[in-house]
Amino acid sequence: MDIPIALENVSLTFAAQSRPFTVLQDISLALARGEFVVLLGPSGCGKSTILNLVAGFTKPDCGQVLADGQKVERPGPSRGMIFQQPNLFPWLSVLENVTFGPRLARHHKAGVNQQAREWLERVGLKGFEHHAPWQLSGGMKQRVALARAWLPEPEVLLLDEPFGALDAQTRLMMQELLRNAWLATGTTLLFVTHDVEEALFLADRILIMSARPGRIVEEIVLPFGRQRDIETLAEHPQYGDIKRHVLHRVREEAKRHLS
Repeated sequence: MDIPIALENVSLTFAAQSRPFTVLQDISLALARGEFVVLLGPSGCGKSTILNLVAGFTKPDCGQVLADGQKVERPGPSRGMIFQQPNLFPWLSVLENVTFGPRLARHHKAGVNQQAREWLERVGLKGFEHHAPWQLSGGMKQRVALARAWLPEPEVLLLDEPFGALDAQTRLMMQELLRNAWLATGTTLLFVTHDVEEALFLADRILIMSARPGRIVEEIVLPFGRQRDIETLAEHPQYGDIKRHVLHRVREEAKRHLS
């Protein structure tokens, strides 16, 4: 199997004024190329920390993080990241925000601009190339962030609750847009959310995490197929049982976190 990302027996402890606390404990996971994996679990269980480890922002205390079989030592262009806030530069246009990274790397301007325009069209922002971020809605800003992250053609895209700040209708639209872009590109996605329904719609596979210290306590391979429809997914004969099971596991872990 082609494995672009792997964590092997990873543990991480953060220092604190009172006493150190363990964030992650003995995490092992592997992502197959082109797979969409969702991390689901209670707040504070270390989901975002796993993304930071894969991105190269953080190093583990024990174990190792591998990208294409090589130990991750620092951030790199093969691993893109999208955060809950789009973090656009307010003084740059939409097109300039999307092309910012490649322009820093001195890529050919005309070619980069053409690719950026294609991505903006794919995310429904054709005609907004020269708008300023303040002229966009929250959902439009996050679509710019998607185009910016995908433009350099990363092998792996890491998404940290990218739709968490959006209203329900915009969130559904962004989920469909993300799935379509993923199916078109074959990029490997690792996605963090608290939303069970979002996880069920997006993922090939869900990894449920325990309350801190974070461990992977269950893996669920979803049987819905990749060509799923958000309006009819709930009609799948296994959807109700899987949703109830996932909700129960996540709630149980959340209760442990509060106890």
